[in-house]
Amino acid sequence: MSKRALRNIAALLLTFSLILPSAVMGKEQEQGNRPGQVQNGEAPKFKNVSVHDPSIIKVDDTYYVFGSHIEAAKSKDLVSWTTFTNGYTTPNNVLYGDLSANLAESFEWAGEDDSDSKGGFAVWAPDVIWNSEYINEDGTKGAYLMYYSASSTYIRSAIGLAVSKTIEGPYKYADTLIYSGFTRDEAYDANSDVNKQWENTNIKQLLDNGKIEGVRAGWFNSNGSYNNALFPNAIDANLFYDENGKLWMTYGSWSGGIFILEIDPATGKAIYPGKDGTTEDGRLIDRYFGTKISGGYYKSGEGPYVKYDEATGYYHLYVTYGWLGADGAYNMRFFRSENPTGPYVDSEGKNAVLPGDTDNAPFGNKLISNYLFDRKVGDPGTGIGTGYVSPGHNSVYYDEETGQKFLVFHSRFPQTGEMHELRVHEIFMTEDGWPVVAPYRYTGGTAAIVNKQDLAGDYKFINHGSHNSPDIIYSDYIRLHKNNKVTGAVEGTWKKTGHNQAELTLDGVTYKGVFVRGWDAAAEQYVMTFTAVSGDGVSIWGSRQQERTDEQVVAAIKEELNLGDTSKVITNLKLPTVGALNAQISWSTSDASVVTDQGVINRPEAGSDKVSAVLTATITKGSVTATKAFSITVLPIKEAALAAQYSFDSNLSEKTGSFAEGTVTGNRIDNTGGTITFADGKCGKAAVFNGESGIRLPNGLIQGSSYSVSLWLNPDQVTAFTTTFFGARDANNWISLVPSGPASNNTMVWSGSGRWYDAPAGLTIKAGEWTHIAFSVDNSVITLYVNGTAKFEGTNFPDIFTTDNGTFGLGVNYWDIPFKGQMDELRIYEGALTQEQVNKLATLTK
Repeated sequence: MSKRALRNIAALLLTFSLILPSAVMGKEQEQGNRPGQVQNGEAPKFKNVSVHDPSIIKVDDTYYVFGSHIEAAKSKDLVSWTTFTNGYTTPNNVLYGDLSANLAESFEWAGEDDSDSKGGFAVWAPDVIWNSEYINEDGTKGAYLMYYSASSTYIRSAIGLAVSKTIEGPYKYADTLIYSGFTRDEAYDANSDVNKQWENTNIKQLLDNGKIEGVRAGWFNSNGSYNNALFPNAIDANLFYDENGKLWMTYGSWSGGIFILEIDPATGKAIYPGKDGTTEDGRLIDRYFGTKISGGYYKSGEGPYVKYDEATGYYHLYVTYGWLGADGAYNMRFFRSENPTGPYVDSEGKNAVLPGDTDNAPFGNKLISNYLFDRKVGDPGTGIGTGYVSPGHNSVYYDEETGQKFLVFHSRFPQTGEMHELRVHEIFMTEDGWPVVAPYRYTGGTAAIVNKQDLAGDYKFINHGSHNSPDIIYSDYIRLHKNNKVTGAVEGTWKKTGHNQAELTLDGVTYKGVFVRGWDAAAEQYVMTFTAVSGDGVSIWGSRQQERTDEQVVAAIKEELNLGDTSKVITNLKLPTVGALNAQISWSTSDASVVTDQGVINRPEAGSDKVSAVLTATITKGSVTATKAFSITVLPIKEAALAAQYSFDSNLSEKTGSFAEGTVTGNRIDNTGGTITFADGKCGKAAVFNGESGIRLPNGLIQGSSYSVSLWLNPDQVTAFTTTFFGARDANNWISLVPSGPASNNTMVWSGSGRWYDAPAGLTIKAGEWTHIAFSVDNSVITLYVNGTAKFEGTNFPDIFTTDNGTFGLGVNYWDIPFKGQMDELRIYEGALTQEQVNKLATLTK
């Protein structure tokens, strides 16, 4: 029987299985098929971990995820996770022992104290696979193979192999398989002693051994640099077996695309094509890198993960577009192929390999992007709702026993900066063989038959679209009526097919998927949801809302509506205009000269009396209306008082006499051994930082929740995450003024890590010129100024300095590359700076 015939039979069986009771497919969730049981069940007991770029493997009854920065965790149920690694600790690293010595051959090219990894390590995105055919050093067969990435720049990286007979290690180095970022001639990156010339990779040995045919001219641009428009960054390895038992490795990140190589199961090493070619559909085959299966032309795309789906006979390719930061528009895409080497196509038949230098957003079924099931005032529960920011770099686990499929990925979250955690969502396949992802995270069990009586009602609705965007998609409201009509933000029809299959036609577009119960963490209850995908690969989600009368909704909004402490207002008020279930909230004011009906305040001048007014909210849902009044007192402007001043006039003394002088540190805030010199600066002399030293300032320099920092900066170089001013209550509660931070390399005030906060300037200060930076924090309101202009204003900034012994420093922290350049006129204030004060500070001269 032909492969095609077998696939058709498998597809028929899959379609038949979709209409069978769920007992055939696995254990049902406990609510059964009786109507009104959706909310039943105990709350899940999640235990969260932070594992970036997670790759999953199951060993016996335990699931493991391995991720970047040598983090890993394990779980029995995909719900409660525990870490068991110790990061970059060395020696005695849990996974690698003596990390530096063990992976030394890979680190000769990238990843240790070099360029972007200066001062530390960069070991990323491993994948672990059990290989029963691997021949160990002692002659036995079978081992866990870890394919890790060592990286120093966005293109200079390497994929290495380490081996262990036990899943938790330690893993011993075996080989470095693929190098990228090499050049035709001798060349060096900034902060690096590594000669990037191609002969310093394994290519020379492969040539000498006749494994590949010469050096390909196309690897290089005309100036001899690496051609990363066509060729990959060697990170993000993923190993899989095909239907015939062959072992393959996909890998690659960003500009040059994703490639695939066959792996020798006995050695775990790459089988290089040896010579160049093209596939039948015109894709690149490279003698060294392998066959291109996705991306290219400087476009985003990383974290490939391929899994063979025996039920349909297709190879599933998951890949993530965008950049991983909170503002990076990370989003997961899906393609499939009949062959491990491609071509991989989306539901419209578009090839995963881009046809040229074009936007990649229309290519690939989009699974998840930035979104928020926005919790409105009056909704059940607390908080802002449930959502993700930059979810991606996933792996998947397909359970052969239950038929369940799981999407395993990391995500950041709305309003939490760069904090990230592991998440697991269940995947369901449509009757056409395309995946849809459950809107809420997995809580255990399997999908059950749904009762149609539980489906009609109001839903929060998300359309993930097809674009790549850092913007959060906020939920709208729709209603699924009992007569199968849909009204609200979109209109159309809906129906239930099979035991839990969903079909919705909205604004003329048909989406197919499933109805499935999920845990709404914001409402703290189980709810009915739907997830579906259109023929052009756009995913939609719905989350059913609690059924309430208009009177109940208005009463709930009135009870919850709160503007915080309105007795000492110093910043504009955020006035909600939409409540639960789309109820409308309008505002009126008794005195617009104090506060407008938009919440804009007018603070009296310094020395004036405080002023007051009344804001009144009118809440309307249908024909039901209620009002609620708030007394608003606006405080006058108050100038900040100078608390400390370090002018660096050839010394580290503090000029007000309130604090001790600073002390010189080494490359971390808690060590010694550095050197600080002085040179002509912005205002007299300035402190000169050599990139290996810092200044420790007195403990307790800032206390309380209202303070300001002002200083002049002239960096010699701008490196990621390098701090200028750093203050911390402890290692998990800190602020850092960074010339280049995680938000698109913006100059910013960054706070973490108990609660992350980004205050970006929308620009990056330049090396080689003086820039004035100031920021004020006033009872959770932060304002960042650059050269006298306010560049960021935000609320809910963390209250860091709640003790009298906080740690403070300049140019160094506990983790990152030290500052190199000059600093001048550091001033610390009690209270928030006025604009007039900032203007004076930004125009200081000798």
